[in-house]
Amino acid sequence: MEKQKLPNSTLILVFGIISIVTCCCYGVLGLIFGIIAMVMAKKATALYMENPEQYDGFKNVKTGKILAIIGIVLNVLYLGYTIFLFATLGMDGIQEMQKGIMEQYGM
Repeated sequence: MEKQKLPNSTLILVFGIISIVTCCCYGVLGLIFGIIAMVMAKKATALYMENPEQYDGFKNVKTGKILAIIGIVLNVLYLGYTIFLFATLGMDGIQEMQKGIMEQYGM
């Protein structure tokens, strides 16, 4: 019997990568992709554990899950940093800080 590709194994890997790449989008977008990847990885792992000799592509699921965990951690840290900035500086303070950085680099 030929092995079937594990459903969504490539998509889990892609969502794990996207969760890391988009961590600078205020921590929200990457967090969503990371959580979706984790849920899909849990379902794929349960399906694989029921009948491991029937499915192929579990390495993509494991790698995607690891990337999703890293992405979630990065996004939570960045979201916390963003909330901290808004709580301490406010929107006006953040804009002043950005102006200072732009002037410092001659932009």
